[in-house]
Amino acid sequence: MAFHLQCLLVLAMTTFLTIPSHAQLTPNFYNEVCPQALPIIKSIVQQAISRERRMGASLLRLHFHDCFVNGCDGSVLLDDTPNFIGEKTALPNKGSIRGLEVVDEIKAAVDKACKSPVVSCADILAIAARDSVSTLGGPLYSYKVLLGRRDATTASKNAANSNLLAPLFSFSQLLSNFKSHGLDLKDLVALSAAHTIGFAHCSTFLNRIYNDTNIDPKFASALQGTCPKSGGHNNLVALDHATPTIVDTSYYTALLNKKGLLHSDQELFKGDGSESDTLVQLYSKNPSAFTRDFKSSMIKMGNMKPLTGNEGEIRVNCRKVN
Repeated sequence: MAFHLQCLLVLAMTTFLTIPSHAQLTPNFYNEVCPQALPIIKSIVQQAISRERRMGASLLRLHFHDCFVNGCDGSVLLDDTPNFIGEKTALPNKGSIRGLEVVDEIKAAVDKACKSPVVSCADILAIAARDSVSTLGGPLYSYKVLLGRRDATTASKNAANSNLLAPLFSFSQLLSNFKSHGLDLKDLVALSAAHTIGFAHCSTFLNRIYNDTNIDPKFASALQGTCPKSGGHNNLVALDHATPTIVDTSYYTALLNKKGLLHSDQELFKGDGSESDTLVQLYSKNPSAFTRDFKSSMIKMGNMKPLTGNEGEIRVNCRKVN
């Protein structure tokens, strides 16, 4: 028993000594301690998407929903404990959070390759989001992920309910939410294009297709066939009807035509000449401008209140505290 404890202490000290302690995130964080980590994550993400293309959107969403609740700290992955109710059962996550098994697969693979738990769950979410975007959008959508996040030791259902965006949000609510996280209007419009991939349950846009006025009537009518007023609330509809599994700018084209699926999506374009309108028009016509701003905003979002240095921990199991 004493020998076993001694081995654990040696391993812990070795791990502590080899993990760089940075006050800020850096793209080179794992270059020395585990250079094979990023290629492994990319490979597993690509395999997961090849099995189910929807998985790319699910992994991207995990990163968003992690960062918008107390920063990018992997808290979204934590199961409930006797000490806290986590984020998975919060209203924006309940019944819709996906990709957890892929994260588990990635964690097991990188820990095995690195011979110790040196890659945080929070970093895995950030890398998997980037790799999902580049897999579904092509190499132009790749960017250097800033790394060195550590994992939270607690989570909060209430914080998730308070901080995550809702599909019924008005433009002012959306912008206020983004500003509260240190993000601006350009970040809002650029990052909303995460809805260029993925699907939504009918329940999230039912009011829009029956009651909104800023919607194409034929588009609304077609959706009503899939989403009746009663029943079918869990049916799925592509967020971007034109290219639901490709990262591109068709999301913005849909907004110009009043075909945004969610009320919150269409709020970005009202045809009133606002700055938001101008950005939607720019991105719909200029893919390179969108690609540039989307990547910049993804990096900015990923830098929201990360735990670094000796804060938090590196979880052995992404679903529970060590």
